Amino acid sequence: MKTKSMTWAQTGHRGPTLAKSMLWLLILLIGTILFATATGAVDVPLWVVAKIILNQLPFVELGGWEKTDEMIILTLRLPRVLLAVLIGGGLAISGAALQALFRNPMADPGVIGVSSGGALAAVIALATGFATTHSLALPASAFLGALGTLFLVYSISARQGRTPIATLLLSGIAVGIFMGAVLSLILTRIDSSAALREIFFWLMGGLDGQGWAQLKIALWPILISSVALLFFSRDLNLLYLEGESGAQALGMDVKGVQRWLLVLSALITGTAVAFSGTVPFVGLIVPHVIRLIIGPNHLTLLPATFLAGGTLLVGTDLAARTLAAPEELRLGTIAALIGVPFFLYLLQKDRKNSLS
Repeated sequence: MKTKSMTWAQTGHRGPTLAKSMLWLLILLIGTILFATATGAVDVPLWVVAKIILNQLPFVELGGWEKTDEMIILTLRLPRVLLAVLIGGGLAISGAALQALFRNPMADPGVIGVSSGGALAAVIALATGFATTHSLALPASAFLGALGTLFLVYSISARQGRTPIATLLLSGIAVGIFMGAVLSLILTRIDSSAALREIFFWLMGGLDGQGWAQLKIALWPILISSVALLFFSRDLNLLYLEGESGAQALGMDVKGVQRWLLVLSALITGTAVAFSGTVPFVGLIVPHVIRLIIGPNHLTLLPATFLAGGTLLVGTDLAARTLAAPEELRLGTIAALIGVPFFLYLLQKDRKNSLS
């Protein structure tokens, strides 16, 4: 126990260093939001963007811009950018929680099959035409699919009142593969090229067409679940350092904590998948990088991870919007192109460190 406490103190960052890191992450997020909101088919000066956004605050009255610029910022770009912040931050913070729960830096929200379940339910809604019955039919289907998959994996893994992490992880991988196979089978049975195109576009991820209505719906499950995860910071620290048996010996209700962490992560992931499709690597890479910067204390790691995840997805969505303008690339494709090389670099770096 003494050795582990020393390791914690050595790996954690405290005082001015930690405060400076958090401040820089916040500044980077705000700067990225402003730049992404200003950039597009029609560029708007940064100072105009800042004034338009500040003008929405109570008791603030500013002017000096074109109505067209205000419409572009408030109607088209700002809600999409804020949704990217929300989804990127949510995926990252749930990834950090799952990595502590599984004590595995390779874990992410997709590892327990939640993303696959949400994707399958969304594809079924698109293939059957249910998605066209209401503007919220598609995100609702994806959300319910993600949540249903979580309970399926959990029920398969539970034995005599216990849920071993290794069993849960393997069950999630198996269910995810099965969901992927069913999804592929459905795709082979669709004759309409238009429907196939729509499904493939959704599966590759994207925030095109998302506005204030979608942001308001996604806000509460992701934000409330993310804040709730902060209350489990001490539990995550114990699980990360001591494992299941050690945490239980120290008085933690391991089963109850596991259940809550999984439900909250599924709520975040299911909501994210519902509104953005499948976006890989955010929940895997961001927690890993931030842990290296500020240390493994989840009281600070979780909010820092949320800020960094939001920044990454805003930048990724900006690249998707602008790299091939006027065409729009898929968000999931850009995320994978960025994430895979960076992930391989981290693996190679860790391998060199372990050999030295």
